[in-house]
Amino acid sequence: MKDLIRQLIQHALDRLVADGTLPQGLTPAIQVENTKDKSHGDFASNIALMLAKPAGLKPRELAEKLVAALPADAQISKVEIAGPGFLNFYQDTSALAARLDAALADPQLGVRKNGPTQRVVIDLSAPNLAKEMHVGHLRSTIIGDAVARVLEFLGDTVIRQNHVGDWGTQFGMLLAYMQEQPVGSDAELADLEAFYRAAKKRFDESPEFADRARELVVKLQAGDPECLRLWTRFNDISLSHCQKVYDRLGVKLSMADVKGESAYNDDLPQVIADLRAKGLLTESDGAQCVFLDEFKNAEGNPLPLIVQKAGGGYLYATTDLAATRYRAGVLKADRALYFVDQRQALHFQMVFAVARAAGFVPPQMELQHMGFGTMNGADGKPFKTRDGGTVKLIDLLDEAEARAYALVKEKNPELAEAELRSIAHAVGIGAVKYADLSKHRTSDYSFNFDLMLSFEGNTAPYLLYAYTRVASVFAKAGLDMNAALDGRIVLAAEQETALAARLAQFAETLNSVAEKGVPHLLCAYLYDLAGLFSSFYEHCPILGAETVEQQQSRLRLAALTGRTLRQGLELLGLQPLERM
Repeated sequence: MKDLIRQLIQHALDRLVADGTLPQGLTPAIQVENTKDKSHGDFASNIALMLAKPAGLKPRELAEKLVAALPADAQISKVEIAGPGFLNFYQDTSALAARLDAALADPQLGVRKNGPTQRVVIDLSAPNLAKEMHVGHLRSTIIGDAVARVLEFLGDTVIRQNHVGDWGTQFGMLLAYMQEQPVGSDAELADLEAFYRAAKKRFDESPEFADRARELVVKLQAGDPECLRLWTRFNDISLSHCQKVYDRLGVKLSMADVKGESAYNDDLPQVIADLRAKGLLTESDGAQCVFLDEFKNAEGNPLPLIVQKAGGGYLYATTDLAATRYRAGVLKADRALYFVDQRQALHFQMVFAVARAAGFVPPQMELQHMGFGTMNGADGKPFKTRDGGTVKLIDLLDEAEARAYALVKEKNPELAEAELRSIAHAVGIGAVKYADLSKHRTSDYSFNFDLMLSFEGNTAPYLLYAYTRVASVFAKAGLDMNAALDGRIVLAAEQETALAARLAQFAETLNSVAEKGVPHLLCAYLYDLAGLFSSFYEHCPILGAETVEQQQSRLRLAALTGRTLRQGLELLGLQPLERM
């Protein structure tokens, strides 16, 4: 509808240019927004206010001329002028109903991508394999997963890249400890956190151990067979830990998506050589750096992107540059999205700028850092255990499921144990994910089990229950929500029209999520939809409708709501339930 209205306004502008009302050469960005108050129509544009000055007219006067020049369209019932010159558009309810009927018959629910489809690399999760995944990895993993799902639904080819930390000094330390304390079975490495702490203690206390660890890093990076054998074994065990977390979270990540820092090791000398050939390298205190004019510190001095240490070692920046080249040249990405902590913003700005300056990526390729805030405890500080340690992600998920189980059992003690466990998993894991996804990506938020497991407000339990409410209508009627339904949608009651108008905005919402990388827009949409369905359900009897035609219309409207809720929940990575 917004695209249609923009086209209608453009036609009107062309007519006014042709008759001399507007000057030649105007190319305004025509803005069309959803109205907050439906008494002012469904959509509004401020185009008359934008162009009044160049036209030499008062805004309302220009608005009147625009309305007179607008072509008629069956999907618009009327256009009114409001306030200083806003154009308010009312959509025709018959045309809206026809669009929803078409969406109901479409497996994609009428959703299409705005613009051409792309090959998109999603850089997400990226845990450090030296340790177990902790709560700090949650946001990158689930926000990246949700955006990847939306892009795939819109038709993009999505390539997930789990840029795990599997290289560097810490691995020398772990290899030294593995040699010193021969590990007989994988079970002895099961507690990665304890193993890492023990190795770190030896590293800090013994200079000889620390020297051996540094020597082993050099040998590892040089391809020593025994070092590689131990390193591979440790990483395999660590990755299996990660995979258990991914499977528990229900995110679409597998071993095949792992492309760690080590994968780029052989390319790092070439990265340095290519930067040198481009004249981008400057030596500073023995280190190789890139200085770009646009990056300066508070004193106005140039900031360096260090790509090689004085001793010849490489840094995160070097590996990230190699990764940009791989994603552009081998993966042929049109767009690369990096779901990494907001605190890394400057790092990525500099890496992206250097990658462009060096020609590692083509000019048309999009490189976007999708930064996010921190997950905090009740005290507003980063989430920690009571003794100040990092919280293992698997422990957090265990507690979420245990709390959900107690809650569901209290409400439904008659349910079989297997179903109780299944519901507790969907509600517990869904609550943790939704509490995060419903916040703006760049915001910090406070973790609170009581709030996220509530059946009231913008929470996973509320939305999961809203879907079961729709499903129960069809269960009671003995109908399949996903099968073809008789009749057509007719919008008569105020609640029907309000629900229909929001259903028609599903495609717009998903395209916004895809463009900006912000799943909270989809969360807000589904929450609104659930509330509008509740109002529709209370005021417009479905199975008790007055006529067969009215019942068919309302069943179709309910079916589209149910399918939209289900699809939206699945795109967020939540598991819809038929009953709770």
